[in-house]
Formats: sequence, C-alpha cells, structure tokens
Amino acid sequence: MNRPAHHRSGVRDVIAYNWPLYAAGLAAAAGSACLQGRLPGPLRSPARAGALAATALLASTTAATWLVYDRSGLYDFAWLDEVLPAPPPAYLVVGTGLDETSAPLAARWPASRQTTVDLYDPAVMTEGSVRRARRRVPPPSHALPGTPHELPVANASQDAVFLVFAAHELRVAAERERLFAECARTLKPGGTLVLVEHLRDAANTAVFGPGAWHFYPRGEWLGLATGAGLSPCAERRVAGLVTAFAFSRRVTA
Repeated sequence: MNRPAHHRSGVRDVIAYNWPLYAAGLAAAAGSACLQGRLPGPLRSPARAGALAATALLASTTAATWLVYDRSGLYDFAWLDEVLPAPPPAYLVVGTGLDETSAPLAARWPASRQTTVDLYDPAVMTEGSVRRARRRVPPPSHALPGTPHELPVANASQDAVFLVFAAHELRVAAERERLFAECARTLKPGGTLVLVEHLRDAANTAVFGPGAWHFYPRGEWLGLATGAGLSPCAERRVAGLVTAFAFSRRVTA
C-alpha cells in the first residue's frame, strides 16, 4: 500500500495550528506594556507584572513545544521499545483529526498489518486548532471513518492499538469511555493499547500555564483503562512533558 511521506509537526506548525492563542498572548503582553506609562503609580507594577507573565508564558510554551516536537525524537518512536518490545503483527492507529502516527509506524514495521481509523467529526471537534491542522495535513487516503462508539474493526483482531495525542480531543467523558471500550474490544487477549498524551500535571502546567487544562490528569487515563478492562503494564516519559502508557487487555480463563 502506498502511503504519504510522514509529516512531523514542529514548533512552526504548532504555532500555525494555534495562532489565535499566540496572537492573544502577544496582544496581552503588548497591551500591558503600553499601559504601564499611562496608569496611576499604584497600577503600574501590576501592569508590568502582567506583561512579564504573558511574555514568559509565550516563551515557555514555545520552548517546550520546540523541545517536544523538534528535538525529542518523539515521532521517531525509538522510545516505543520500552512500552511495546515486540512488533505487533496487526495493529490499529486511531486519530481524531491529525494523523502523524500511521506513516512512521508503517515504516517501522513494514511486515505488520496496519489499520487506520479517523474519528474526526467537525460537528463535535469544533476547536479551530484541529481544523487548521487538518487543512495543513490532510488525513491519509487509507484511513477508515469511525466514531468513538464504533470502530470499523473486528472483535479481538488487533495485537496493538495506538492513541497518540488523539483521546484528549474527545471533550465529553462518555465518548472517551466508549472509545476505550471499543479499543479494548478490538484487542486480542494480551494485546496492548498504547496511549500518548500530555498530562495536566506540574511539569506541563509550569510551561503551558492555563493551556495545560486542555490536557487530562494521569488518573483520568488510568481510570478509563481500568473501566475498559485494561491493565497498566508500562509507562514512560518522553521529553519530560509527554507520557506514553501501555495497557494490556486481560487474558480471561
């Protein structure tokens, strides 16, 4: 099967996907700086602090994005050996708008059978960043349409399922629960769900500020996996800000 060359989002791409947020941050920093000289004395210090805070947040967010997406080797998937040591003969890649996983995995495991499912629904996933990313990086032609409630894959047919920066785009809890249940359904007994996400934790909050609230805490993912009958079997940090989980489908007697 012919597949497109792999696109890897870097800091420039992430800024392009999220440019309104960066523009708002720059406007806040510039506005606070301009107001300093026009405000009464007691208000100048808060204005100066606001300008510095907005500038620092922009700088830390950009630096963290550069570290994770340009420098860490995240999409080289070398770290994958620690959470999934053996190549899966058959595996599923689930995306929610931006697929930067199927191509490098196909190159990594050319003898494996890959199925790719795209869950993007513009009526549900209304965030502008996803829409802009999708325009810049169209979904691969081989991707099958699906929903969190129904993946077009047979029961117990996959040795692994990949959710890479995908599950957090489902902002309704019931949809995340259903997606995890569907992933578990498609896994063979002993198969592995690989989940990759930023977490709402101290490290991500320190560099992304309020933007970290777009992520979910570690307990959310552990709870979803447990509810779907999956057991944690590995966990690895990538570039200090991304967490890769491996959850195994329990083997029943």
